[in-house]
Amino acid sequence: MRKLFLMTMAVCAMTFASCGNKAAQSENAEATEVADSLNDATTELAAQLAAGDVNKFQEALTAAQAKVAELLENNPEQAQAYLEKVQNYLKENAEQVKSLVGDNEIVSATVNTLVETPAQSIINNLKSVVGTTEDAANAAVQNANDQVDAAKQAAQDQVDAAKQAAQDKVDAAKQAAQDKVDAAKQAAADKVNEGANKVNEKVNEGANKLLKGAGLK
Repeated sequence: MRKLFLMTMAVCAMTFASCGNKAAQSENAEATEVADSLNDATTELAAQLAAGDVNKFQEALTAAQAKVAELLENNPEQAQAYLEKVQNYLKENAEQVKSLVGDNEIVSATVNTLVETPAQSIINNLKSVVGTTEDAANAAVQNANDQVDAAKQAAQDQVDAAKQAAQDKVDAAKQAAQDKVDAAKQAAADKVNEGANKVNEKVNEGANKLLKGAGLK
């Protein structure tokens, strides 16, 4: 009986040791995965920034946002760390990014949103709309598309405002010209009326003299 007990305890100890090893391996694997993920966070951004391809750079930004949403489902802390690394990269390379983006308002809006919005706020916004990993990725893509639409609308608003301002100037110039024409016409009419009045006065004076001379007045 004692031998059986000792054998049972030995088996239990081996089982616990095995479970412990598996748990440790799992934790190590997860830690490695996290480290690799963070290392990859800016790899594609750096590659496209170096290549000088603004369209590919935009795709890398969208992919980074999608990755944040994907990580959020199982590991919010990792998702935030990933996002913060992307944000720090954009801030540290702000001048180079600005030079690449140039007057591309769509990419500029995406970069500005990522840089200026606190990581926790972005994470909270994603938490409120995402469910599954697929939903998370779709939400990130939709968020990027919304930024694109907002940038397009802002650009269109600026164009419309510029057109309206130009049209207002044209209308004002036309009105000013018309006012001058009207004023000139009025001045001419006033002179004509003034001349006509003087002629009438002289005619009346002559008529009065004739009447007086004829003893009719």
